[in-house]
Amino acid sequence: MLTRLYWILSSQFGVDPRVFLRSLRGLPRYVRDLSRFRRMYSGQLNLLPCLHDWYEEGGGASTKSEYFWQDLLVARMIAAANPLRHVDVGSRVDGFVAHVASFREVEVFDLRPITASIPGVAFRQADFMNPLDELREYCDSLSCLHALEHFGLGRYHDPLDVNGFETGLANMARLVKPGGVFYLSTPIGVSRVEFNAHRVSDPRDIVTMAGRNALALTRLMVVKPGGSVEDLPGDAAHLDRLAAERYALGIFVFRKSPD
Repeated sequence: MLTRLYWILSSQFGVDPRVFLRSLRGLPRYVRDLSRFRRMYSGQLNLLPCLHDWYEEGGGASTKSEYFWQDLLVARMIAAANPLRHVDVGSRVDGFVAHVASFREVEVFDLRPITASIPGVAFRQADFMNPLDELREYCDSLSCLHALEHFGLGRYHDPLDVNGFETGLANMARLVKPGGVFYLSTPIGVSRVEFNAHRVSDPRDIVTMAGRNALALTRLMVVKPGGSVEDLPGDAAHLDRLAAERYALGIFVFRKSPD
């Protein structure tokens, strides 16, 4: 309950209690250092306090974030595979897409417009709640990271659809050529909708839906809260265990049947 309240306050109302407390803790140090620096410095001095950085990890970002790990791991897999055409649907442009665009061209499809011109990124606005027959067997490599769980919840201008996850998965699967690879990350655990943030899906259901669209699981990685990463067999026993957990991020790698 406290974790949920923290998320609502910080992400939806812009009030981050942890940042506030760290800044309050850093205030005495700031005042002390300012006084010392003034005695050493004779030029113009303006005040722009940065109070909580003293307590953060190096690098300016947390390596405990599931976004950090999914973006890094999937980008490395794509670099190793070196596909002819890689397409992304809905992933973060300032994270995963930028990773991939640093070493190859990538085509990005999103329901919402992207107005910036980004080197290495070709953008096309598209709604994957509807079949896009002109894109059938369009690419040999496809990614959708932390996006499919939102389909059908209305959060990003998409229409409400209780079957949005399965509909989106089926429409994306059509893009992949026989023998091609689909990288999918999505929250997994006890099946539920946390409206209107996202779905948490039973991993067994995801594998079953993928199978109905000629996609076979070849690799499963799981990012746990706190940033620990496991590379797991996608067998029934491990899927059963993951289905009983409250929350994790599943990174599924599917290959489309060559038939």
